Amino acid sequence: MKNLVINPIVPATSLRTLAYEALKSAITEMDIYGQAGDIRLDERSLSQSLGVSRTPIREALTVLEQEGFVRNEPRRGIFVVKKTRKEIVGMIQAWTALESMAARLACTQASDDDLACIRRMFPEFFEGKPHEHLDEYSEANIRFHQKILSLGQCEAIQALCSNLLMHVRGIRNTALRQGDRASKSIAEHVAIIEALEARNADLAERLVREHGLGLAAHVETYGNHLD
Repeated sequence: MKNLVINPIVPATSLRTLAYEALKSAITEMDIYGQAGDIRLDERSLSQSLGVSRTPIREALTVLEQEGFVRNEPRRGIFVVKKTRKEIVGMIQAWTALESMAARLACTQASDDDLACIRRMFPEFFEGKPHEHLDEYSEANIRFHQKILSLGQCEAIQALCSNLLMHVRGIRNTALRQGDRASKSIAEHVAIIEALEARNADLAERLVREHGLGLAAHVETYGNHLD
């Protein structure tokens, strides 16, 4: 089991719910497209890591399978789901549609303090070179997009994006290491921040949309390993 960092949970009324939340969070944090091959989840190891019996683990994995996060292969085990290139492009397009609307909403819904803090929250976009600190920049990258969703203050948009996050996050991390995507991404992020600070809804929406569609095009070009 690779790159799955999870913390033990304390027994409570619903161990299945706690196990589900812990596993979903851990899977979402994984760099699932940064490694070749299948990622197998072992019930016994998960039980030991979380400090609970295998029953709530099994129940949590059943829910995660229904949601499309994992798949159960008879006689082989439970595996983290990886999407094809075509599926990922579609997910990026869906995320982009939602995030661009969130950016538009942020220009009217967010407070002055909320918009002013974006620049301070992401010094990685204004200092140094991304290739020198790709791990840190990768984390800042996804936090930036989550921040835009939050600033839009639309719970429906945030909920819809939550189930796309695992795959969009993973492919963004991989894309930053391909071609000149990291440098281009930083320039686009800075332009988005400036549009949000100016409360220019039309521009912010357009820039976020172009940024997301640029990622989709990048995956189309560099995503041979996904097929």
